[in-house]
Amino acid sequence: MTSPAAPRPAATGAQHVLRHGGATAIVTSLAAGLRHYERNGVELVAGYPEDAIAPRGAGITLAPFANRIADGLWHLDGEPQQLDITEVPLRNAIHGLLRNTGYQALESSPRHVLLEAVIHPQHGYPFLARHQVRYELTAGGHLRVAQTLINDSARSAPGVLGAHPYLTLGGQEPETLMLQVHANQYLGADERMIPTFSAPVAGPFDLRAGRALAESHMDATFTGLITDDGAAWHTLSAPDGSRVGLWHDATVQYLHVYVTDLFPGRSVAVAMEPMTGPANAFNSGESLRWLEPGESFTMNWGIDSTGI
Repeated sequence: MTSPAAPRPAATGAQHVLRHGGATAIVTSLAAGLRHYERNGVELVAGYPEDAIAPRGAGITLAPFANRIADGLWHLDGEPQQLDITEVPLRNAIHGLLRNTGYQALESSPRHVLLEAVIHPQHGYPFLARHQVRYELTAGGHLRVAQTLINDSARSAPGVLGAHPYLTLGGQEPETLMLQVHANQYLGADERMIPTFSAPVAGPFDLRAGRALAESHMDATFTGLITDDGAAWHTLSAPDGSRVGLWHDATVQYLHVYVTDLFPGRSVAVAMEPMTGPANAFNSGESLRWLEPGESFTMNWGIDSTGI
């Protein structure tokens, strides 16, 4: 008599299931990603199956850089640092160094999990650092996330943090949704998606009053983010008054908005990506943080919803 086959492990490693306040979130060990989040039975992020990896970066966290570095090349004390080219068509390094790394759980409970991964010294990033990501569901079922970069090197190390959630309102037709981004400026970019200038929002880039999601196909970074009591909000809203929003604290100075029809199984999907620095910050120095040995910094963001 043969023994039953062992369960097939998930493609994204351990699945940390959080339940609290009428909400369920599933966090993966791979990339400390958010694979699923629903509140009161309404899906609030574009998820994906357990046997798949994150399509188009859905829900992954980003460290020690976010977005892109042109040619994967930057200089440290005059010496070239060459990262792997991970966006081959545009010849860029993209989305940090932990996208294919499994995180370890340091803490867990039914309502929270704290994950950590080590960034070992390597070509293009000769520093030892740790990235910690803490997910928590509040009493009302809202999602809170804190990402921390810790420099364990004996020298100062650069860092940018980011995340890549796709927001949605389950049960609502994407074509009926309105996208609102509270930002006064956007970054113009070249054909390789590397920023070349900043300008006041205008035309299709002015999303302050809201614009139909289906008419907002873009891949652009916004800055000059408008805050209220230290937090900024960016939302998707439906005709029935329901709304899902991404909020972040003042450590986040940039929001990348990616509206696409290439997400599997969806006519349109929108990633709202909070970032502490823009693409190519290792070269421009714009909002790049240098951490002294033993120093850390934390980016806070989350997903809230109303009317559901």
